[in-house]
Amino acid sequence: MSDSIFAPLRECALEIGNAVKSHRGRGYSGLRETQYHLDLVADEVALRILGGAGFRVVSEESGVTGDGPLTVVVDPIDGSTNCDRGIPFYATSIAVMRNEELIAGLVMNQATGELFEAEKGAGATRDGQTIQASGRVDVAQSIMSFSGLPSRHLGWAQLRAMGSASLEICLVADGSLDVYGVAQHSTLNPWDYLAGLLISREAGAVGGDYRAEELETSQAVLRRPVFCATPELLGFMLGEGAV
Repeated sequence: MSDSIFAPLRECALEIGNAVKSHRGRGYSGLRETQYHLDLVADEVALRILGGAGFRVVSEESGVTGDGPLTVVVDPIDGSTNCDRGIPFYATSIAVMRNEELIAGLVMNQATGELFEAEKGAGATRDGQTIQASGRVDVAQSIMSFSGLPSRHLGWAQLRAMGSASLEICLVADGSLDVYGVAQHSTLNPWDYLAGLLISREAGAVGGDYRAEELETSQAVLRRPVFCATPELLGFMLGEGAV
């Protein structure tokens, strides 16, 4: 991994993890719907460190800040409700783009310190060890996770809903899950999935959008993505498995 890119991303994620600890349980900020006090604290850290490192920053909490040759798309805390309520599954997600090309991604599980990283063309790692998608092709043997409530049973072996898109995509990347996607008209923004998109790709997983829209974008747009261990599962999810 290129330390010149990843060093500030790691620093940012680590400091966010420390900063939000004393703000868990404070509830909503009252400034924006579903925004927590801890989101504001995490965003201040992200802007200070990533902006200070020369990145143009696109954040869920504060929009576009600064300028630079590289753009970071960041969700300072992905899974804010989990974090605030003490559910140990929430993350910092940071994707790096050059001219709308996704070149690096980092997702840190802030509850455990587990670190997922990928650089385009260089594979994906979890705590420095190479990871790989499960290779599962049979829906009936698959463990699936969703944002939103599926409208029907797709024939999966087991179902999960954990509340942090970036982490759930990384679990597809490391083979823990076989499918993660949106359901029942749910949507995600790029800061929710971009880092996970690259990490999953580099681990051999595949992704697509239910409406065939471009996933690789730094714009504040709504997307309906699904990430799968294999092309066979992706084909099923985008076809008869659409929920």
